[in-house]
Amino acid sequence: MDRRLRLEVLRRVRLTKLFWPLLREAHGNIVFIVGGAARTPGPEFLIGGAVNAATANFAKGLTALGNRDDINVNVVHPGQTQTDRTEQLFAQFAKAQGKAVGQVREEALVKSGLRRIGTPEDVAELALFLASARARHIHGTAVAIDGGGTPGYY
Repeated sequence: MDRRLRLEVLRRVRLTKLFWPLLREAHGNIVFIVGGAARTPGPEFLIGGAVNAATANFAKGLTALGNRDDINVNVVHPGQTQTDRTEQLFAQFAKAQGKAVGQVREEALVKSGLRRIGTPEDVAELALFLASARARHIHGTAVAIDGGGTPGYY
């Protein structure tokens, strides 16, 4: 098993198992932040996509236990988000292509058809909502927050 797969997936499994009794007592919420490659895998991100898909599958499997124990379980699938990692990737692509970072960023937006790259605040707002009492009836779902970038139907 790939090291990243073990670290990413098993970490979530172990933390869920550890905190489940406390979540049950508090009627709590679990919100997994899982990359959009879980839904739209690509050849350049096969391991990451597999890790994301495994985590999303684990979360969906937890929903029956969540129903039993009154714990909400949901997944947020962010699309391209303005993070340090995103900037590192833009810099790597720019260097490899002999282009400016801004040009690579703009080309990525044009290629995706998005209006803008998401922000960590966009993702945080959705996660906070899903963890709130206002979202108590939202359970066992996955929400893409990607500016409409996910192709196909849900």
